[in-house]
Amino acid sequence: MNNSVTINPLLGVAMHAIGAWFAATCYTPQKKVRGWSWQTYWITQASFCWFLLPILGAYLTIPHLADVLREAPRDAMRNSFVLGAIYGVGGTAFGISIRYIGFSLTYAIAVGLSGVLGTLIPPLVTGTLGETLSKPGSAFVIGGIVIGTIGIGLTGWSGRLKELDLTAREGGKGEFSLSKGLALSLLAGVLSAVYGFSLEAGKPIADVAVQHGAGMWQGNVVYIFSNTGAFLTTAIYCLYLHFKHKTLGEFVELPAGTEKSWLPVNFTMAVITGIFWYGQFFFYNLGHVRMGTFAFSSWGIHMIMLVLFSNLVGIVLREWRMCRRLTHGALVLALTVLVGAVLSLTYGNKVAEDAATKQKETK
Repeated sequence: MNNSVTINPLLGVAMHAIGAWFAATCYTPQKKVRGWSWQTYWITQASFCWFLLPILGAYLTIPHLADVLREAPRDAMRNSFVLGAIYGVGGTAFGISIRYIGFSLTYAIAVGLSGVLGTLIPPLVTGTLGETLSKPGSAFVIGGIVIGTIGIGLTGWSGRLKELDLTAREGGKGEFSLSKGLALSLLAGVLSAVYGFSLEAGKPIADVAVQHGAGMWQGNVVYIFSNTGAFLTTAIYCLYLHFKHKTLGEFVELPAGTEKSWLPVNFTMAVITGIFWYGQFFFYNLGHVRMGTFAFSSWGIHMIMLVLFSNLVGIVLREWRMCRRLTHGALVLALTVLVGAVLSLTYGNKVAEDAATKQKETK
């Protein structure tokens, strides 16, 4: 297996786009689930995306995996796992926040905060941010992060308008609570950004994998620890809900009135969700290793495109068809800004790589 990775920001952004598309579409199968409580569906899909698939992915792509795990630093394994577990708490807070302020506002606050913190804090902590931002193309990268954050905020505004439009038509208020939802989405945003720290903490493990010929697949070995950490906290919360509401039986028998033949469909939809959710991490790694000088911008690029594609999926599924003209206009503005952010980030990374290549040629 070729151990070298060719730096190519354009290809890297393309890989991030594929990963973001998987993340944006992974929850669509949930619409077909019947007779399952949230905790049954959530722990089933989490078993695949956080536990089984990371292990399988590493087994299939990391040469001499047993040797890599034996030689990798134990503290890197521990730190990646613990930070991943903290990220899992953020994911749970995200899911609960949706109940109180809706999907759009939760996404805008949590993903926007996660995108900024997860992008800028790691190089700030390592002390490399100042040096990195003095390089060619940095203004476009930082500009892209700022523009993307504004775009995510605009999607939250347009999404809230949509929810108000649909609620007015349905004549109900649901259980909207700005105070509870805001607190949970802020918590989700901060803790979700920790995932970037988890991957950074696991870099020494990836370095060992590179020595054994992992090449561009190197990041897959880190997911064994970061993702299983997230699975642990997710499983604890889901099992707590199962015992509280006595819903463990849903795994083998659906409630009365629900077609028994639908149980295999539920499992299938949860597995598809897990595969798609893991797909974002798989392609995130393939994009990240190709980004070069501004590799730290990977998380921001991923988050911005995730929000962009999520809204495009909503358009395809006709979720906006009953909204006012104002709401449609707000959505178009938000999507335009997000596209501008992606272009700015891509151009900044390309400028940096061209400058680095030119510098090497003159030596």
